[in-house]
Amino acid sequence: MPTSTIMNEAPTTTEKPKKDTAAQLQRLTTESQNEASQGLDTKSALEIARIINHEDAKIAAAVKKALPEVAQVIDQVARSLRDGGRLIYVGAGSSGRIAALDASECPPTYSTASGQVQYIMAGGPKALASAVEVNEDSEELGQRDIARRRPTRKDVVIGLSASGRTPYVVAAVAYARARGAKTAAVTCNYDTALAAAADIAIVAEVGPEVVSGSTRMKAGSAQKMILNMITTGAMTRLGYVYENLMVNVHMQNSKLVERGIRILMRACDIDRETAVNTIKSAGRSVPVALVMLKAKVDKPEAVRRLAKSDGNVRLAIEDTILEL
Repeated sequence: MPTSTIMNEAPTTTEKPKKDTAAQLQRLTTESQNEASQGLDTKSALEIARIINHEDAKIAAAVKKALPEVAQVIDQVARSLRDGGRLIYVGAGSSGRIAALDASECPPTYSTASGQVQYIMAGGPKALASAVEVNEDSEELGQRDIARRRPTRKDVVIGLSASGRTPYVVAAVAYARARGAKTAAVTCNYDTALAAAADIAIVAEVGPEVVSGSTRMKAGSAQKMILNMITTGAMTRLGYVYENLMVNVHMQNSKLVERGIRILMRACDIDRETAVNTIKSAGRSVPVALVMLKAKVDKPEAVRRLAKSDGNVRLAIEDTILEL
């Protein structure tokens, strides 16, 4: 696949690619018909819910088979973010919307810096709410959009595609890999073009959908679970979680301020008044407040320790250096 041509127009569709697409889709388990949901349109509401629930129960088992690859990506993302790199998701349709959701939730949850976790969506931001899936057939647009982010060897680029064949995503991942970025694929079919384009392939084969081809269902849920693992795992490895508490929470509204107070109360076994006063003296930073209380140091020393440990709260308390 070429990785250097960047164009603004989608490729012209011919009869041969249509035939190729039909053959490719026929081989995908995510596009095949599900015997368990035959006659779905004749079922009652409760029967429909039971069928969907029964199929959804298979998702975690499919994801479990891919945990070794998920772990590799977690460590790669943690190393990249520690060294000043970025995590960049690339997706189209439902996969792109799931990627956008995960990327947008990292700043309020873990106080990630602007641009540390990004997403690229076929069709741009308007595709989050409107169907512009035609763009996902363009390799050139995929290359163009990732080229605008200028991926380097510091970055991790993760392509999401339930089918594993989306041209936009495959081309973007191949482009990023050719420029030294670490790459991963998240798919729900084995032996796909996207898996071949990436350094690491995470495959959760969830099988046929209840509504044939509706990959926003089981495939979408599997992808969401995997992205939850990747970002939660990476942020935990970086020390933005202490015990199992969200200590790097970004306190920008009343709910998150209250969460920060409760986190400090639990972590340090202190009363509310002490927690509130310490957070104030720490400049509204839960990590700084936690290090102050746990290590029994003042704010400047807590700040110094956090800088030394690259923001890892536990290592700042112990005054050691982060190694990944």
